[in-house]
Amino acid sequence: MSSEIELQIAPIVQESLMHNSRTFQNLQSLTASLFGVSAGILGLESYSGFLFYIIFSLLTSVLFYIIRVAPTSISSGKKPLDTSRYFLGAVDFWTGGLMNGLAGFILTWTLFYGLVSA
Repeated sequence: MSSEIELQIAPIVQESLMHNSRTFQNLQSLTASLFGVSAGILGLESYSGFLFYIIFSLLTSVLFYIIRVAPTSISSGKKPLDTSRYFLGAVDFWTGGLMNGLAGFILTWTLFYGLVSA
């Protein structure tokens, strides 16, 4: 019953959820390309390059959560790591960027690796 009253007081608007997700995906795509540039310049190969991408993509999600989501979640009394108020789902928030930016990462990684090693 309390969640129904809470939704009437502060409704979740689908357009806002979509906007938040789209903005976060744009950030992840941009940072994936930057991570590809970094991995290429560092000369990373094979698993070390992909591990570099996974670690820094998750770090991007953590930093975005700490800077943008956590302060508003804590002030509204939500549980820690709860992103359902601002994004479509927690799994989509934490791991969605891994697949969204993978192609950009690989393209820039191979480009800059080829430029540096040539």
